[in-house]
This record gives sequence, structure tokens and C-alpha cells, in this order.
Amino acid sequence: MTIIDLRDQTEDFTANPYPYYEKLREAGPVHHVRTADVEEMWLIVGYEEARKALADPRLAKNWRTSELWDEELVTPMSSNMLETDPPQHTRLRKLVAREFTPRRVEAMRPRVQQITDELLDSMTAKGSSAADLVDALAFPLPMTVICELLGVPDLDRDRFRAWSSEIVAPTGNEASIAAVGEMAAYLAELIADKSSSPGEDLLSALIKASDEDGDRLSPDELVGMAFLLLVAGHETTVNLISNGVRALLSHPDQLAALRADFDGLLDGAVEEMLRYDGPVENSTFRFARESVEIGGLVIPQSKPVLVSLAGGDRDPARYPDPDRFDIRRAPQGHLAFGHGIHFCLGAPLARMEGRIAIRTLLERCPDLELTPDGGPLDWLPGLLIRGVRKLPVRW
Repeated sequence: MTIIDLRDQTEDFTANPYPYYEKLREAGPVHHVRTADVEEMWLIVGYEEARKALADPRLAKNWRTSELWDEELVTPMSSNMLETDPPQHTRLRKLVAREFTPRRVEAMRPRVQQITDELLDSMTAKGSSAADLVDALAFPLPMTVICELLGVPDLDRDRFRAWSSEIVAPTGNEASIAAVGEMAAYLAELIADKSSSPGEDLLSALIKASDEDGDRLSPDELVGMAFLLLVAGHETTVNLISNGVRALLSHPDQLAALRADFDGLLDGAVEEMLRYDGPVENSTFRFARESVEIGGLVIPQSKPVLVSLAGGDRDPARYPDPDRFDIRRAPQGHLAFGHGIHFCLGAPLARMEGRIAIRTLLERCPDLELTPDGGPLDWLPGLLIRGVRKLPVRW
């Protein structure tokens, strides 16, 4: 069986993976590949195959079912619902979904607008006419929102940002392992403090939460849940905002159309941003519980499987002319938030933050543009998160 080696195209692939996914997709929806981190895995790039795989119970999320399992790398953060399968996943998601409700999210709308306004006040203060949009808005907005939602406003954000970035876009194995260990210890201490001084926030509610049978989250599960909510609650939205603004500023016709009709086009524009260049390039690993045939290839038991959300969302069989950024497109069914039982719990919050941030930014800075001499973009490494470390803009 031919194995495709993706290690030779690392830099070009990171900057623009879409031509590579297109080439792979033309040859078939599933491929046996090798990457810098994994010697052998299966990559799904076709939309229909990706959607089915995301909901296929034969593909497990628990690392213990995989040949990549390493007991020495386990921390309390491993006890999160993204790395579990039913019935454990069902139990964890039920406990958090009871507290992370649409009503709780919607109640945050005025505060999200207020934070956005304050950040843009700072960005445009004293005659400023240029900024790094990631530092000025895309990072601090979702970080502030998720911290306030969880009830941890005193989070050491610089340290947490460094750990989070290293975990989702690792620069090296040792640095990644160190970041995981330090964050796990930090979160355990955070939960201990919150347990002794509870408030009206989501983390306090999760500590107290139990179902009708008296089931509640264990200490390790609380650390895992805090990790997932904090990291997923800001990393994805940072890159939704920065990738979305970059797409708009690179397509002046689409930007002009949106400016002319925010009320009619904003919601669809954010969905097209998610489809066209979403914040999560590939899913986290799944592992074959048994030999599984997908797209004409047999994936052997225990082998890792990566579902390419970016590859699927540019599949011409699902979206005609998929490389065209079109805010009037109907991109419903895109895979940016996943599919199936692991569909992103925070999708409504991310959408709200994205809509408010992008509309307010464009209203406050009517001549916003990418900084012409900003230099080459510094892309986040790895196959998980799609985004840039900095986005220089001016107005």
C-alpha cells in the first residue's frame, strides 16, 4: 500500500494546505499518510466521508484504544469529554450541557459587546492607526469571555496563552509535554480555590453539578472539563476572528457587500468564514476499534484516523467552486464545528463572539486593511489549529 509522506511540504503545507488537500481529494477521499508526528495514519479529505467518519461509532476517541497510547503522558486533563466515548462521553456531556445552556450564553451578549467596544477603544486610542489584530482583539475577547463565564477572571493569561498555544500548535515534543504538565497543575489549583470559594459562574456550577442519580464530576474530570472549556473556548474563536477578517480584507468585493448590508449578510458571512478557512484544520485523532472500510480503503484496528475539516469543507462535490470566498453562499452543513456526538458545545458562543467582533470592528474602522509591509504571515504549526500568530492591520 502506498503511503504519502507529508513531511517534505511542511512549510508550504502550513501556510496553505488547501492545494494539497485538493490534490489528495482528486486521487480519492481517504489516504494512508505519514507526518512529522505520526509514522502511519489515515487522512480523510472528502466531505461525505469526513461527515460520516465524525459520527461513526467504530472510530473511538479514547487513546487507550490506540497503538499511540502512552501511559506516561496521561494527566488529569486527559479526562475530558473530547477524549472519551459513550457511555462516559454521554455522561460528561450531559453534566456540562445542563450548565452551559443557550440561555447562559445569550445572557452574555451585552457583556461580549461591551468587552469588544473596550478593546477597540484601546486599539484606536490616541490617534493609533495600526495594530496586531490578534493581540488587540482576536485573543483578548474570547479569553476574557471564557474566563468570566467560568469565573476565573484572575487567570494568568500570558502563561496560559503560552501553554495553550504549545498544546494545540506544538513547537516540539518536550515543550508540549512540559506545557501539559504545568497547565494540569495550574488547573487543579484553580479548581481547589473555586471549590472553597464558589460563585455564580459555570465552573462553580460544574463543581456542584450532579444528575438525578447523584453522579458528579470527579476531581480529574473537573480538571479535564476546565482544560477543554478554557482552551477550546478561546483558541477556536481567536482564529475564527483573525481568519475571518483576513479573508474579508483579502476579498474587497465581499467586504464591501458585507459593509452595505450587515443585517442581511453577517450571519451567513461568518458561516462562510468558518467553511472557507475555519479555525480547526483537522479533527483530533480518532482510532479504529476494528478494521473499518472508508472511501475504499481499509483502516486496520487501533490505527489513528484524522478527519480533515478543512479538506472536507473545500470539497467541490459539496460546495461548488469551493476555493471562492462568497459570503452569499449557503454553507450550511460545514464541518468547522465538527459533527456527531462531539459537535462543538461552544459553537453558539463562538458564533456570537465572531459576529459581534467582526461587525463592530468594521463599523469602527471603515477603512480597515491589511498592513502592506507587514511581512510574511507567521502560521501556527501542526495539523490541528489553522491561524496566524499575528495579523498586522491599519486604518
